[in-house]
Amino acid sequence: MQRILICDEMKFRPGSFDREGFAIEYVVNMPREDILKRLHEFDGLITRSRTKVDVELLEAGSRLRVVGRGGVGIDNIDLEAASRKGIVVFNAPEANTVSAGELAITLMLAASRGVARSDKLIRAGKWDRKYLGREVKEKTLGIVGLGRIGTIVANRAMGLKMNVVAFDPYISDRKFELLGVKRAHGLEELLKQIDVLTVHVPLSEETFDMIGAREIALMPAGGVVVNAARGGIINEAAIAAALEDGHLFAAGVDVFVTEPPSLDHPLLGRDDVVMTAHLGANTVEAQDRVGNEILERVCAALVGDFSHGAINAPKLDADTLEKLGPYMTLSERMGTMLSQLEIGKATEIEVEFAGKFPSTNVGGANSSELESVFASVLIGYLKRTTSETPNFVNARALARESGIAVSIKQTDESEDYANEIKVTMTDGKRVRSLAGTCFGRQPRITRIRNYRLEIAPEGFALIATNFDQPGVVGKIGSLLGEANVNIAGMQLGRDAPGGKALFALSLDARPSDAILESIRGQDFIESAFVVEF
Repeated sequence: MQRILICDEMKFRPGSFDREGFAIEYVVNMPREDILKRLHEFDGLITRSRTKVDVELLEAGSRLRVVGRGGVGIDNIDLEAASRKGIVVFNAPEANTVSAGELAITLMLAASRGVARSDKLIRAGKWDRKYLGREVKEKTLGIVGLGRIGTIVANRAMGLKMNVVAFDPYISDRKFELLGVKRAHGLEELLKQIDVLTVHVPLSEETFDMIGAREIALMPAGGVVVNAARGGIINEAAIAAALEDGHLFAAGVDVFVTEPPSLDHPLLGRDDVVMTAHLGANTVEAQDRVGNEILERVCAALVGDFSHGAINAPKLDADTLEKLGPYMTLSERMGTMLSQLEIGKATEIEVEFAGKFPSTNVGGANSSELESVFASVLIGYLKRTTSETPNFVNARALARESGIAVSIKQTDESEDYANEIKVTMTDGKRVRSLAGTCFGRQPRITRIRNYRLEIAPEGFALIATNFDQPGVVGKIGSLLGEANVNIAGMQLGRDAPGGKALFALSLDARPSDAILESIRGQDFIESAFVVEF
């Protein structure tokens, strides 16, 4: 009998726990001390965001094999510790997509028709029928991020007879064609032609303040903006200013940088803004789906079916995961680095495994084990370039959807090390390549293009190619020092004396854009960029 503990509050359809071969115990918001005492009795654990599934909890679950997180986020789960113990982790990212997409449409319609304003006046005893709202029929909706939620919004908008254009450089032309959505090849191109803007991308360093005063000013006058994704993607002060000067007609906001917003927030006093309290996933149907979806996945995994979106590698036993874990970390960080190179969207990614890799198998890691290391490369690349959540199960499919051809090669010998992972990426015009290995359990980047070096893929790194001449690194170090950016480590590589060279500086902080431009402006620098691992 498989035993599952559900320790956080969620909804389930009647009869959900009546499953042959399973004993399911549901304790609403179970205290942590009780979970620690009893977790050794269970094969599966299901939580929401309340319960922190850390090393202590995982160690207490001596027979635990599967952890399920109801909802999208997995910030409360120590994935590395779970993988090391061979515990499979699932979430339920699709459960709230319809609800989130429908809320974006709701905010667009409510803002366009002045629903918040009229509601407020009626409650105050005022009957104002002079206000004129805006229709959405034949207006142009601009979507930033054409993932699952963006796709739902596009479909609903076309049902309202809107014209739909989207910007998402990581989605293939084929998907745009199938959806009947016009493609914008840049954010500015999108903004200049739309009446309504909605964003459906994850919040990251790249997307924070993606839409500010400059971007809103590019929209034609009288537009509407909607943010039902994450607070901070559209700058809240910029929305308020554009409403105040009349450039924007209205706005719909479900999410804020600080939640709840302070009472002096510039949007709270405005009648031309309709607001909701981060309700994207808050529908009866979505909450029903979350509970039942994650229960289905956990039950399936406990009988050996890992096909429903496992977050970590499900096919490797704990010993193999421990041996290959450093290579999975290395591979993911190599993919992350590739996503930040100054090159266009990948059209092809090739991963070559050279030499012998550690494994519990005689003769080294087999192809199924290396598949998880390969998937780590795709996860590292895709997590910064797509609005979806890549994992070991869906990485290949997401790459394919993004128009990326992927391939694996294996060779028996490694040129410089016992083993080495080589990753080559092309955007159809240019090619970039990396290589790396692990010294014990310590990942190292061992090659950038044809330059040999050894850098730890951690924190921030300044990567620059330059003309090989005396004093280059010293001058760059001075520029960084003046900006109070400390250099934690340095590696150099070059073709030949007097030719071109490459240096990699590990940094304690990200240099500002102004400092980076100053570095790029030096006559001995050919290119320079910053990577965050």
